[in-house]
Amino acid sequence: MDIDSTETFDSKELIDAIWSAVTKLYGEYGASQTSLTLIDYDLTKKTAVIRVANVAVRMIQAALSSIANVGNKPVAMHVLTISGTIKALHKKA
Repeated sequence: MDIDSTETFDSKELIDAIWSAVTKLYGEYGASQTSLTLIDYDLTKKTAVIRVANVAVRMIQAALSSIANVGNKPVAMHVLTISGTIKALHKKA
């Protein structure tokens, strides 16, 4: 995903914002179904790779679009591509 922001923040702030958005939209039970994991976060390119369960892809896309702030810093997140494996994802990117 692409992170559109003029501000910088660390990976913990990013994953906390994503978890918070998922929990707000789908509750604790819905969040537990996602298997959300931050795989890679590149601060210079402002990109991140997250892993989620196949059944939760659309849920995560909706949650990412609802995020407006990360650590009280304005941000917009855009899904660039989706892949079944990390290896294929790196080939697409």
